[in-house]
Amino acid sequence: MKTYTILGANGNIAKSVSKHLAGTENRIRQFSRNPKKTNPNDELLSGDLLNPKDVKKATDGSDVVFLLAGLQYSTKVWKDQWPKVMKNTIDACEVSNSKLVFFDNMYALDPEHIGHITEETPFGAKGPKGKVRQEILEMLWKAIDEKRVTALVARAADFYGPDAQNSIPNEMIFNKIQTGKNPQWLYSGDRAHSFTYIPDAGYATAFLSQQDDSWNQTWNLPTCEDFPSASQLVDEVNKLLGSNKKLTVLPALGVNILGLFVPILKEMKENRYQLDQDYRFYSGKIAKKYNLHPTPLEIGLKRSLNLME
Repeated sequence: MKTYTILGANGNIAKSVSKHLAGTENRIRQFSRNPKKTNPNDELLSGDLLNPKDVKKATDGSDVVFLLAGLQYSTKVWKDQWPKVMKNTIDACEVSNSKLVFFDNMYALDPEHIGHITEETPFGAKGPKGKVRQEILEMLWKAIDEKRVTALVARAADFYGPDAQNSIPNEMIFNKIQTGKNPQWLYSGDRAHSFTYIPDAGYATAFLSQQDDSWNQTWNLPTCEDFPSASQLVDEVNKLLGSNKKLTVLPALGVNILGLFVPILKEMKENRYQLDQDYRFYSGKIAKKYNLHPTPLEIGLKRSLNLME
């Protein structure tokens, strides 16, 4: 029996990873302030990732620890909390001799390379939240280089999927069209964009944790290379639902003005380069090494729209 600890239970990826780890031979421990079971036999442990004692208690006896937490989308919160969370996790895994899987995004990467993101894309964040992500990744790689921990980084693009929470395409396109409203996007509706399907990300993250040769490296998780723009995504959803909704795009000036009154839009300004340029995320490494491929976009959309199982 192996023990897997999920730090940041009940989020989109945490639930998907937990489902794929489930089995009579595995013990899964869900850790967060208010954890809930994903599988019937999950163990629940309440605690705070900002408390080193709580994190050490959670990781004690774990074979693999998954850091899958999502913090409030706030520059202030990220600057204050992410370094503490990463330090607590690294320290705890060192004490418990647990391997560590960190689920990452592309914020730490150089925006100049947004059009072609691979595992070799260099760091070089320009925005404040990106610099925080770069800082914590550098903390992790330093710990790996010093042989304090064995770890891997599982990286995804913007995600979507059935019943996804805090997903831009789900909230701004799928849900709006399904409730009879016009879909929305920011900055540009015509730029290529990458979207990672949550079940693919969850399966691949769990899979990587089972391999002997996946450690101490970064993996871009399976992501379709259709690279649809927001306009194309809306066209596809309209076709599947038999609707005819028109995409509304809020330009930079509108984002700036509304950002004075809407906190989330103010936070999104840092991401302008991800939306007004072509954003292409490639996952050829994991496909070549392990034959893991993304769900076709049309299938992912049908499942996200509850049009098929």
